[in-house]
Amino acid sequence: MQSTKLNIQNAKGLQLQAYLELPPNQKPNNYAIFAHCFTCSSSLKPVINISRALTAHGFGVVRFDFTGLGQSEGEFADSHFSANVDDLLAVNNYMKEHYEAPSLLVGHSLGGAAVIVAASQLDNVKAVATIGAPATTEHVKRHFSHQFDEIAEKGDVKVNIGGRPFKINQEFVDDFDKTDLPKITKQLRKPILIMHAPFDKVVGIDNAQELFINAFHPKSFVSLNDADHLLLKEKDSNYVGHLIGAWVQGYFDTSNHTILDTEGEQLVGHLNLLEDKFTTYLQTEKHSFIADEPQSFGGDDYGPSPYDFLSAALASCTAMTLKLYAERKKWDLQEVFVYITYSKKHSDDLMQDMGKPARFDHLLKKLKFVGNLDNLQRERLKEIASRCPVHRTLLSEIVIDTEIIS
Repeated sequence: MQSTKLNIQNAKGLQLQAYLELPPNQKPNNYAIFAHCFTCSSSLKPVINISRALTAHGFGVVRFDFTGLGQSEGEFADSHFSANVDDLLAVNNYMKEHYEAPSLLVGHSLGGAAVIVAASQLDNVKAVATIGAPATTEHVKRHFSHQFDEIAEKGDVKVNIGGRPFKINQEFVDDFDKTDLPKITKQLRKPILIMHAPFDKVVGIDNAQELFINAFHPKSFVSLNDADHLLLKEKDSNYVGHLIGAWVQGYFDTSNHTILDTEGEQLVGHLNLLEDKFTTYLQTEKHSFIADEPQSFGGDDYGPSPYDFLSAALASCTAMTLKLYAERKKWDLQEVFVYITYSKKHSDDLMQDMGKPARFDHLLKKLKFVGNLDNLQRERLKEIASRCPVHRTLLSEIVIDTEIIS
């Protein structure tokens, strides 16, 4: 999946690094902003997983680094809570100007508190989702409460948060007291989804209860079972992303995010000549994907080319055939790599004895085996690789009938 890198300037003139994730068809129905957790960054794997899961539901998702974190400019001491909210507003304004105003805000941990506050200030935001969020912004101060006296005495102090050193100051500490999150939550009056793990050891489940009580309907709560605070297990972060995508369907118009009807056939391909160059949307009964031409050919390169799909069919069929054969023989084939190169070759290059020279479609298949295999086994697998169904189909006489339907 392609990510578009964005450089967004915040209110203080600092550059925030951001990435825009788009649906497979590159045409979002709606946009969302993801706010990461305290001291985290947008490159954290759960952030990426949640963002990309949302794209499967038709969202374009911006994930970005708060001031002083990840690859964004600035110092961490400047990344107090109010600054986080300001960064969210800056990203929202950038998207509004260059793409489309975001309608969904998603926040993880302290980022969840920040999206509630930002949503209260943005008319274009129609819904909010929080993950492991605190009910008050003061909750974060417990990370460095034992150093309050030192901060008051020295000003700039290094603190250890989550095993990493950060420099903070009195302004950073005091800012957490400026926001009345319970009051803002009560006044939000927008659909809100509150997700929290019952055994979260960083932000206790009681925070979710308080948020839920303060919020007005429509509000929803989902328990994240045995997930950890950072959602480090891939299944948890993917679940959260798809959960948000399904929940928000009740509040957003997703009519443009349609699935092609195969009309009883195995596959359908669709190209809208009025909107796209070569981007073709493909749909089977259960799966959707995209084909395109490279930019050098005039396309947008949103997906593999038709010949890439041809090569992919041969590679995947070969790998699956070799798996079945090795399992039946009980051979120690642990992994197989199939490399395919498509090209046009002259009959002389292929040493074909032709009455008249000609050009051929040529597919070069290279195999790499991982496992405890002797030379005889490897040679046998090479023979079997030429017997996979797609390989045989490509070498056979093929009849293609074309019909016009209304």
